[in-house]
Amino acid sequence: MIELKVLQAVRLKGRIDPADIAAAAGEDPTAVAAAVRAATEAGLLIEGKTVRLSPEGRTRLKELLAAERENADQAAIGGAYEKFRSVNADFKTLVADWQLKNGEPNMHDDEEYDSAVLARLADVHERVTPITTAVANELPRLASYSDKLAAALAKVQSGETTWLTRPIVDSYHTVWFELHEELILAAGLTRESEAQAGHAH
Repeated sequence: MIELKVLQAVRLKGRIDPADIAAAAGEDPTAVAAAVRAATEAGLLIEGKTVRLSPEGRTRLKELLAAERENADQAAIGGAYEKFRSVNADFKTLVADWQLKNGEPNMHDDEEYDSAVLARLADVHERVTPITTAVANELPRLASYSDKLAAALAKVQSGETTWLTRPIVDSYHTVWFELHEELILAAGLTRESEAQAGHAH
């Protein structure tokens, strides 16, 4: 499981500082360091200033994800993903409204407008929580997404609004994007097919 968590953390981040892999994978740093060493020696990871997957690493990750899905109820995951698509559409609109106002970049100088947009985040969170719980019942590895989304929401609601969309950190948008990627894979779909169907994030 730790091999899967490490390889998937690297895949989702694209390139990642070795020191950040443990937090991304949600595992003990010592165990992660050993897993990264083993994966590098096996040619699955390419190490430099940052770590990334090798082609062999991508193949191995696909095998591990397929094995993980074998033990899960695909109907339950498919049903949860269908519900996610609806919430995802509303979250995408929310993010667009946060970044743009009347078609112009939002300068965040209209407190009433920003507050109204942020108020919708609580509703989105309330709707996505049972979905993440249902998926975690089938794939326990994904349980951490509920905690990560809740942590980002708390920061936004405490006034740290950069935690809504800020890249690099585990902002609500960053965690949501990674959760979406996980759900696409868990449902046996691809981002390309989802993009063609209009469901990509």
